[in-house]
Amino acid sequence: MTANPILLQKKYARIIEKFSQKENISLNDALDFFYHSETYRFMSEGVSDFHCMSDDYLTEELISEYKKV
Repeated sequence: MTANPILLQKKYARIIEKFSQKENISLNDALDFFYHSETYRFMSEGVSDFHCMSDDYLTEELISEYKKV
């Protein structure tokens, strides 16, 4: 399933903002990390409808990736 590109961009923005707040990093750093993450790749490619998961779930996935680095 493919998501509406506009809605997907808004979802990205919400996740990046939550990630930035929870990890206390700048929005620029959060944005850079997000666009190089597996979470972004899965969402943008529609892998297993990953983009349909809640913002909170996806933010936690992103945080998990961030802590591994």
